[in-house]
Amino acid sequence: MQVPSTIVEAPDGAVSTAEAGAESAKGLRADTLNLFSNTLFAVASVAPAYSLAVTLGFIVAAVGLHAPFIIIVSFIPMLLVSSAFYYMNKADPDCGQQFIWTARAFGPQIGWAIGFIAVFASVIVIANLVQVASLYMLEFFNFNGSLDFMVNSTFWVTFVGCLWIVGITAIVAMGIELSARTQKVFMFMQMGSLFIFATWALIKAYMAHPAGWAHVYLAWFSWHNLSWAQVTTGVTLCAFMYWGWDAALSVNEESKDARKVPGLSAVFATITLVCTFVFVAVACQAFAGKAFLTTNAADVFTPLVAAVGGPSLAGRILFRLVMLAIFTSGAASFLTTLLPLSRSTLSMAAHGSLPKAFARVNPRYQTPVFGTIAMAALGMAWYIAVTILSTNILYDAIAGIGIQVAFTYGAVGICAAVYFRRELFKSARNFFLIGLGPVIGAIILFMDVFYAGRHYWDPANSLTWPGEGVSFFGTHVGVTFVLGIGTIALAFVVMFAVWPFYRAFFSRRTETWPGEGVPLPHANEALNE
Repeated sequence: MQVPSTIVEAPDGAVSTAEAGAESAKGLRADTLNLFSNTLFAVASVAPAYSLAVTLGFIVAAVGLHAPFIIIVSFIPMLLVSSAFYYMNKADPDCGQQFIWTARAFGPQIGWAIGFIAVFASVIVIANLVQVASLYMLEFFNFNGSLDFMVNSTFWVTFVGCLWIVGITAIVAMGIELSARTQKVFMFMQMGSLFIFATWALIKAYMAHPAGWAHVYLAWFSWHNLSWAQVTTGVTLCAFMYWGWDAALSVNEESKDARKVPGLSAVFATITLVCTFVFVAVACQAFAGKAFLTTNAADVFTPLVAAVGGPSLAGRILFRLVMLAIFTSGAASFLTTLLPLSRSTLSMAAHGSLPKAFARVNPRYQTPVFGTIAMAALGMAWYIAVTILSTNILYDAIAGIGIQVAFTYGAVGICAAVYFRRELFKSARNFFLIGLGPVIGAIILFMDVFYAGRHYWDPANSLTWPGEGVSFFGTHVGVTFVLGIGTIALAFVVMFAVWPFYRAFFSRRTETWPGEGVPLPHANEALNE
């Protein structure tokens, strides 16, 4: 297969694995997901209802009523970096995405560490997702307080969360088509309910003037009176909130037109998300104001929806709708977290950097069943451990994962410019969309990692053990810092530890886009060696 010399047009003319047959080189079911399904996967992985439920209050606590501004500002580096994801996917549609792309551009050592961080973040967030799915599902069925004993019990909430893990794991293991159909149901439930709630809240704010309500002002969309520390904290939380839009790229080998559709889906998803987040944030702030959202930061929607709907029949219906939206959102996000997580470990194993068991694909379901179950089991173990230690870790994990996300997304932004460096000055389009734009996005994200690390070093800025934090050689650091910066450091420590066991992978050399007349280096080449 020959490719043209310009990167903008070259991938369009290439024949992807998905187009070549009914099965990808890794054994996955190819040519299955279209643009709509891919975009749903990306949006569902972010889980708008869940993300807003667990982060909006903390964002308002950090930046006040400037939350819409922070949401938009955080969207900018995401959009810039999404261009890098788009072009890297065109060159190399591998389900390992960040792992193998950074391995090609920066070398196998960096690539393995980036892959580890992405996997670790996904395992950690499983606890947050199923906790929300469990709690809000119990609230949904808690008619007249009949389930109060379960809603207020850590054991029962955790037990139901573990049942969610088992059920969603079965769906993911049984095939991409079943996952896609399940995802569509979940997405329509949560997006429809969110829109109805936000519209109702905004209208009622101006008609009923509830206690604490606020006019929508242009100042909400400005930097005015915000400190750099506030902006950094807000962007870190929003990084977690946006995290997951790249899920479409992790199912690229199972997509139609694998070199184009997943990348477009990622861009469409980021635009859909910023519109949704800003609309709902504005509605919540207008109805309840800063004090209410800050006081109920750990669970914004339960009291807010009850206040918006009131005791009427319509209000009770609204409450059930939003509870339904949030618990299906958590379940949907877990599905689209576990699915790319299992594909990431599949790719790492296929390229010879993890045990071969993770590369096994079940011939009947055409999914990595072993990897799916193994990652779900790790997530369940972490979930149970967290609830035993302190559920506050779940809230600190939000900012910690935000730091990890900013680091890995920033790495891909730089990766595209490095991999395509010979092509950047061949056209203005190449320079801005593959070079300058993604690099600027990456710099913004790396700056956030640095300043967030400084902020969360102080144990007082974490909810878990704020007095002492975690002790390292007599120094006390915050739990959020450990989960964020600590995980990034741990990735490189583990990388050096496993290096002797995967010498073939770690002997790879860095690569660039090959140019005219050179076969496109395909992500599955390791399988054919």
